Amino acid sequence: MSVTRLHAHTLVVDFLFLQITIGFIEYSRRSHPPACETDHVSTPPVPIVAAFDLDGTLSDGGSVFKWLRFICGSRATFLAAARLAVPLLIGAVRSGSRADSAKERLFLALLNGRDERAVRDESRIFALAHFERHARAEVLERVTWHLREGHDVVIVSASPQLYVEVVAEHLGVDGGLGTRLATDARGLLSGGYLGRNCRGKEKMRRLNAWIEERHPGLETTIYAYGNSRGDRRMLRAATHPFNVGRLGPFGALRHFPRLRAQDAEALSAE
Repeated sequence: MSVTRLHAHTLVVDFLFLQITIGFIEYSRRSHPPACETDHVSTPPVPIVAAFDLDGTLSDGGSVFKWLRFICGSRATFLAAARLAVPLLIGAVRSGSRADSAKERLFLALLNGRDERAVRDESRIFALAHFERHARAEVLERVTWHLREGHDVVIVSASPQLYVEVVAEHLGVDGGLGTRLATDARGLLSGGYLGRNCRGKEKMRRLNAWIEERHPGLETTIYAYGNSRGDRRMLRAATHPFNVGRLGPFGALRHFPRLRAQDAEALSAE
């Protein structure tokens, strides 16, 4: 074999070897992507939501009857309640749909035809004064802790949303959900509900809708605080439920963990 032919043969072999090497490198790149493409992928944190009832939880006692007296006057409110004494009493004992219906009948008797904007303005005055007098310091410590930790905080109450929103704004939390009241095209209240009374199943439905709107499709950790039968479903669905009722072992939520004063004190010291 001549030197020229040998040199040409060597060049062909070298070219083929080079092509095979390049092909192997490209295959390796496709099969094993660089580590930097996956090293920084992380799972997003699980959202944490804290849901608080209002009456009997964030504040002592009920507020609805006091609100009606403030808006409609004591005489008119007592007369309307007297006429509805039987259904109101049955609702208080039986709870559930009977309580919802009796409450709506009282609203219809007192609020029908009132200007919604005027009622809203008066409700702001009422809510701020009422909450200042009746706020529960140990529960507010929990609100402060959740806010400090960056959790979503929402009030979910059967009280009218007209003033639940005011308390939520006052506390600087993320939302206030309450019983919505229907108005007509003129902006006058009918006295009836817009939707349903925000207790029991409806309270849980409203909370779930609020969470889904903020964190669509994500699992959430839920802290829930309540004091009555109307909060039972919310506490059952919570990751961390707390009974803050004054009745302790005699209350409707006695099977749920109690929120102890020392727990709130420990959080405030952190």
